Amino acid sequence: MTVSGVQSIDYVAITPPLVVALAGLAVLVLDTFLGTQRKQVTGWVTLAGLAAATATLLPLTDHSRRTFCVPGEGLALPSCSYVVDSLTLAFQVLVLLGALVVVLLSIDTVTEARLPAGEYYFLLLMSVAGALTLAAARDVLTLVVALEVVSLPAFALVALPRYDGRASEAALKLFLVSVVSTAVTLFGLSLVYGVTGAVHLDRIATALGDPATRSSALVLGVGLAIAGFAFKVAAVPFHFWAPDTYEGAPVPVAAYLSVVSKAAGFVGLAVLLTQGFAPYADVWAPVIAVLAALSMTVGNLVALRQRQAVRLLAWSSIAQSGYMLVPLGAAGKGDVAAVLPATVAYVLAYAVMNLGAFAVVTLVGRHRPANRLEDYRGLGRTEPLSAFALAFALACLAGLPPGLLGLFAKVVVFQAPVSQGTGWLAIVMAVNVVIGLYYYLSWAASLYVRSPLGGPAGAESASRPPSYRISWSDGLAIGITLGAALWLSVVPRMVLDALG
Repeated sequence: MTVSGVQSIDYVAITPPLVVALAGLAVLVLDTFLGTQRKQVTGWVTLAGLAAATATLLPLTDHSRRTFCVPGEGLALPSCSYVVDSLTLAFQVLVLLGALVVVLLSIDTVTEARLPAGEYYFLLLMSVAGALTLAAARDVLTLVVALEVVSLPAFALVALPRYDGRASEAALKLFLVSVVSTAVTLFGLSLVYGVTGAVHLDRIATALGDPATRSSALVLGVGLAIAGFAFKVAAVPFHFWAPDTYEGAPVPVAAYLSVVSKAAGFVGLAVLLTQGFAPYADVWAPVIAVLAALSMTVGNLVALRQRQAVRLLAWSSIAQSGYMLVPLGAAGKGDVAAVLPATVAYVLAYAVMNLGAFAVVTLVGRHRPANRLEDYRGLGRTEPLSAFALAFALACLAGLPPGLLGLFAKVVVFQAPVSQGTGWLAIVMAVNVVIGLYYYLSWAASLYVRSPLGGPAGAESASRPPSYRISWSDGLAIGITLGAALWLSVVPRMVLDALG
């Protein structure tokens, strides 16, 4: 609230991003005093910082907390730039737990790839702090700044393998796309501000709700803002950077981009559309529906031809972006607020499923750097637990039992276009779910084959994956993601209840 023109700050509400940012600074300073043999300490400090930030979420279960509020002229409640509610908490839990898993996967990668540990964990924590802030942002300035805090450290993370040409190329592509998408977003939001004179989402919604203000400038502004966020979430046709970036980056960084960074982009897009641009749902919903259909179709069709694990997950991630956009694309003929839980539920479920797949892909990639799908044949015979974790994650992504988490998420998303009268989008989604079954199940089945497909039985020993040394950090990451997927498959309602 504001007293005598001075903003009061609820420090409890902003503690999670503050703790993460301070942990990042502590890691950077500590790294300068550590010898080469003790650089792994920075990983432990990073884990401690993320765990501490997760603990600070407990006092925030009181959803009435708000901070950075300014008086709302003619409004019953003040307009706020930073709001903690059930949506904020759900995404902050996702970001922090997802980052914890990424750090666990990174501990061995940083050592083996000889990455600068201090810089790596500092950049990762700064990006996480931006993602935490983005989940609570409720004005366009905070949204854009937080989104850039997520993105700028990300392309530096991709480029950290300094003598790897693929990493440099991937980082350059991500940087250029980030610059273009930011420029497009800012131009669109500047048009909205120029017409409405507001930056807070609730005030923008109030201004857009007045039929007298509807203009071509506002329609263009809304469209450009959507295009900018579509770059961030790798929705077709703004997806071209994702496959090469994921493949060129260290695998834990690819996992971060695919889960945490993508989730941050989706929460920003969802908040902007449902709380700021809700009166223009008839304008943006058809655009989102087309993006969803294109993303699902292109992502799945191209994934069919992939023979490298990370590239397959990259194209799969593009297709999954389409599923996440389906509820928002169905909002044009119904209640905008009613479709938001479906998108949020799918993003939360996707994070668990995809992190589970990336955890095993990271492990295999350390021993088989090419990380081709052939490297996974027979993995169930030498590493049964890791193979089961990957197979279960793929079953969840496909939406087939026993991966009930993925099935539940797809049913929730499928109900949105059906209930909102957008049947064609539901049909496109159903067709794409069937297409996705092929490559998910083919990969899962290859984990348990006894000889190379089409090869002689005597060649089995030459292609059989070795028995991998699983470190405590890799094992813990695989165990956390597998446990979460199993638990949520048993009680999937927890995903929706988190928004209640």
